[in-house]
Amino acid sequence: MKKFSAAATIYAKPERIWSILTDAERYPSWNTTVDRIEGRIGPGGRIKLYVKLSPGRAFPVTVTEFVPQTKMVWSGGMPLGLFKGERTFSLAQVSPDAVEFSMTEVFSGLLSPLIEGSLPDMQPAFEEFALRLKEHAEKTA
Repeated sequence: MKKFSAAATIYAKPERIWSILTDAERYPSWNTTVDRIEGRIGPGGRIKLYVKLSPGRAFPVTVTEFVPQTKMVWSGGMPLGLFKGERTFSLAQVSPDAVEFSMTEVFSGLLSPLIEGSLPDMQPAFEEFALRLKEHAEKTA
C-alpha cells in the first residue's frame, strides 16, 4: 500500500477553505499542480482531474464522501477494486482563526504491488498543493 500526504495550518475560516477546495473551475488559478478539473465537486460528483505530473492524462474520480467544511473523499481506480486510489481532504478547526488542512492519498487493491512501482513520487505535488491552498485562502480571507 502506497501513501502520500501533506498538511498545513491555514489562517482562514473553514468556509473559505472549503469553497476553494470545491470550486473545480478555479483550481488552476491557485494550484500549480493542477492543469484543470472537469465536473462538479460535490456529493456523488464525478470529476476528471488533469495534473501536471501526468500531462494530458485524465484521472476520473468520484466524490464518495462529502461532509461540508470537514471532509471530502475522491475515489477512483480499476473495476472490482483491483487497484484503487482514495484521496481524503480534511479540515479541523484548531483555534478560532486557524484550520488544520490535511490531504492523504492511499493506493490499494490486488494489483497495487504491481502498479505502485510505476507511480511517480507525488509527495512534492502534495506539499505544493497544501502550500498553495494556504497561500490562496489566507490571501483572500
